[in-house]
Amino acid sequence: MKILKTILFVACFALLLPTTTQAQEDESFIMELTEYTIKFGENSKFTEGVKKWNKCYKDNEGTNTWNVWHRLQGKGNVYVLASSLKNWAEMDESDAAGKACRSMAMEFILPYIESTEVNTTRSMPEFSRKEGLGDNTIVWVTNFDVNDGELFREAVKEMSSAISKKEGDNRGYWYRVMGGEGADYFVSTPFKDFADLDTDREGIWKLYEDAHGKAKAQDLKEKFKTVIDEQWSYTYTLETDLSMSSK
Repeated sequence: MKILKTILFVACFALLLPTTTQAQEDESFIMELTEYTIKFGENSKFTEGVKKWNKCYKDNEGTNTWNVWHRLQGKGNVYVLASSLKNWAEMDESDAAGKACRSMAMEFILPYIESTEVNTTRSMPEFSRKEGLGDNTIVWVTNFDVNDGELFREAVKEMSSAISKKEGDNRGYWYRVMGGEGADYFVSTPFKDFADLDTDREGIWKLYEDAHGKAKAQDLKEKFKTVIDEQWSYTYTLETDLSMSSK
């Protein structure tokens, strides 16, 4: 996690899935998401710059890990860097390897970034998939802007409980956004590859109806719709050559 602070405040460079085994634990963790919109026509220069920075970081014996995801839809050419920490105190720790590569970022990365947005999130393990990222290379991220967080969490709890009971685990990783703009909550569902997106999966509402009956399913659906002001989704691919993963 220290690398994120180092890049943002020293070099100005840093679904939505954990990079460590924390995903398989019951303890909540903090995840920083830094979104970079790349200048038009500068994608190759940006990615080559990140690779140079990563090499510098390794050569200086850096130990932190992170994942970089590339967004497929939406406005602009967007990359998201995800880095996790166990607690806020890790934000105070310095990163000598990151500082050593400051000039590399300033010269080869920063010139090609159009804009940056940072969001701080908290994982919600009680609703989330217990299995880690594994070999999955795609995530489908659904964002929720809600007007009642308590009712929203109650609805998510009901749905996730039904999914876990039927399938043995939840389908995605849930997060609460603690700082930044946009969504209040989001869920990141992993897929092995694009072909995996074609796999037929039972709809969540049908699954819940099978478990609790049509009337209760309709009540929960109405509650869910009432508390959501806006909902939107993006697909991201894992850029392994830009990431510094512990995998």
